[in-house]
Amino acid sequence: MIVSATVVDTVARVCLVSMFPPSAVDKVVRWRACMAQTRSARIPGPPIVAVGMVVAAIAIEFVTPIMIVGHAWDRPAALLLAAFCAVTAVMYHPFWAFPGLFGPDDASPAREHFWQFLKNFCIVGGLLLVALAGSGPSLGLLGPA
Repeated sequence: MIVSATVVDTVARVCLVSMFPPSAVDKVVRWRACMAQTRSARIPGPPIVAVGMVVAAIAIEFVTPIMIVGHAWDRPAALLLAAFCAVTAVMYHPFWAFPGLFGPDDASPAREHFWQFLKNFCIVGGLLLVALAGSGPSLGLLGPA
């Protein structure tokens, strides 16, 4: 049995972005915990900046996956979501700030943050492939589709 490229493309896109809408819902449902985590990243400025960041994260995590799976402006949506993943990796998984990355302790916070950091960048790679080969407009950022 031969599987069509369209089916593989759709399954790949769903797999790539499936964690983001539930994450957006989780931020809404667990608002206080989400705000505490955001403040832990030492965001400069007044508390309203952190609120704005969380609201933007909710919108990005809910809207861009729909655009990517639905092939509606999928290239810019993938670029936006890739940037979001890169920023969150740096902000929330600074493995370099913890001791013991290469130490004998399997429960090292550095090790946990290291793997989460790498997972974020693996997702960035998949999203960049969508941005490169997607069907939507490139907005002049990537050249012709």
